[in-house]
Amino acid sequence: MTPTLVAFHAHPDDEALLTSGTLARAAAEGHRVVVVVATDGDLGLTSSEYAADGRLGERRLEELRRSASALRVARVVYLGYADSGLGPETHPDPPGRVRFVRAPLEEAASRLAQVLTEERAAVLLTYDRNGGYGHRDHVRVHEVGARAAELAGTPRVLQATVPRDTIARAVDLAAKVYRFPPEFDRDSFKRAFSARSEITHRVPVWRYAAQKRASMRAHASQSSADDGADRTLAAFLRIPRPLFDLVFGREWFVDAAQAPGMPVSRDVFEGLG
Repeated sequence: MTPTLVAFHAHPDDEALLTSGTLARAAAEGHRVVVVVATDGDLGLTSSEYAADGRLGERRLEELRRSASALRVARVVYLGYADSGLGPETHPDPPGRVRFVRAPLEEAASRLAQVLTEERAAVLLTYDRNGGYGHRDHVRVHEVGARAAELAGTPRVLQATVPRDTIARAVDLAAKVYRFPPEFDRDSFKRAFSARSEITHRVPVWRYAAQKRASMRAHASQSSADDGADRTLAAFLRIPRPLFDLVFGREWFVDAAQAPGMPVSRDVFEGLG
């Protein structure tokens, strides 16, 4: 029986940017692939077309299901938490739900651990300790994922990330062709994610660039803005295929449990029985 891969993300569309190539590759190689999302992303930035009626969270979960279909993901699980938002202050909890960042660690980890146990997961994908670019929900994914793996006895936890220098170069290259939206902070990538020396897995996913692009395209709400500005996801989707494949043809992970000095792996399942 081939090992199962579970990817844990904060919001719908997070799976598309950092892990969709790895998910598509694992599915194509015969592995069962499961995506777990902590929140419905109901505080995400978008246009009134998607948010005016208060159903953005519903729409984003449906977008996640379309993304999962493009990647051949077998199961999608929503843990039921509310989006904690990007602003300096966390919004009050909505009726009947808790903002993910306020969720007790043991409670949230137990919910995820139940999925890991049901799926007999061999590999769990989470985020690095910086939460990538620092979103509070992404940092919480790192914390909850680590504890859930302990509870479930999941053999391997890989933290999705990008080498800082690589993404800074890629963004600078793309900026020569496309104008990024005002909220896109190019310099933030020089402070976020992980150092190259920490990378333990560098996974080639060029062959799955079409699926990765389809996964991004599924999240239409996150490409939309009332002022007509080009959102970051929309800008990525406007990159021509040869350049897109170059920028998004690899995905990177950190295995914090791996001994220093080991060769960088090209397969998230390498070494598992």
